[in-house]
Amino acid sequence: MCDYSLNGIKNRLAREGETLTTYRFYTGSKGLTSPEYLKPIPPARGLWAKLKSMFDCELSVCAVCIPDGARLILDGIPPEFQKHYHLSTIETVTFRQLSARAGSYRDAFEFANGRKVLLQELEEGLHVQVCDLSPAENSLQERLIPAS
Repeated sequence: MCDYSLNGIKNRLAREGETLTTYRFYTGSKGLTSPEYLKPIPPARGLWAKLKSMFDCELSVCAVCIPDGARLILDGIPPEFQKHYHLSTIETVTFRQLSARAGSYRDAFEFANGRKVLLQELEEGLHVQVCDLSPAENSLQERLIPAS
């Protein structure tokens, strides 16, 4: 859902149809956020406003969590990444949580070619469109039922 390293960061569940971006949070870990949280905030005027803005959680960058099995589209995959993983500029992926082990990065993207890449390996600023938050039923059934 959201990597262990993002647990202390304000977060919310993704919405179908929204576009997110990969982002390095203050913890040093990468995750997903909405571009709306990255818009510059006008400077606070006056001492009281400045103090209030220092403690206002609404102004901080919010992590956006994706459930395991959600379908996404990655756009703007860099050429070196494409070459290394045999990908195109735009790829449809399935979001995966690789383990439940505490203290390890576990959020990953599973590409159509079967490669799984940790979110931590992606560049900051990659565009991610949320297509479907429900688990990919067909791919799950294909893994459980052997082909005849």
